[in-house]
Amino acid sequence: MFGVHREGRSEVRVLGIDPGLTRCGLGVVDGQIGRPLSLVTVHVVRGPAGTPVAERLAGIEAVLDRWIEHHEPDAVAVERVFSQHNVKTVMGTAQASGVALVCAARRGLPVALYTPSEVKAAVTGSGRADKAQVGTMVSRLLRLAERPTPADAADALALAICHVWRGGAQARLDQAMAAAKGTA
Repeated sequence: MFGVHREGRSEVRVLGIDPGLTRCGLGVVDGQIGRPLSLVTVHVVRGPAGTPVAERLAGIEAVLDRWIEHHEPDAVAVERVFSQHNVKTVMGTAQASGVALVCAARRGLPVALYTPSEVKAAVTGSGRADKAQVGTMVSRLLRLAERPTPADAADALALAICHVWRGGAQARLDQAMAAAKGTA
């Protein structure tokens, strides 16, 4: 499910999450397909490397819960964990991702998972874009004076943008298919 529309409006609010133990990017975007997007807010949750993993995850959970309550997203987009060379990094990312999924599920919010290349392709047109290109396009799409920093912030916003565009298109296809089945 893509998410419910806000207060009778046709736009949706998406919380994008770029999971990580030391830096977890959060970005909230309002928008709809074919219309200008709006930045609501962006933040990076930081967990010092020396802090035990359980404490960092609890800190991420606390911030996510407050963000979901305060910003009331219609849907959540999380970066899909993919295989990297460093297993330790993958594990931390997967753990932070799990916390994000639980926080969204607890509130009954629809969650979409996107690979980094899907997000890059949605935002820049190329699944091989680098972080600078993603940041530049995010700032253009949201009409910002400068690129969001650090890259985790830009990545979280890119996830939200990706879901506004791809999730909305998928929701329309699902609705059309359901309507076609009803008339068949």
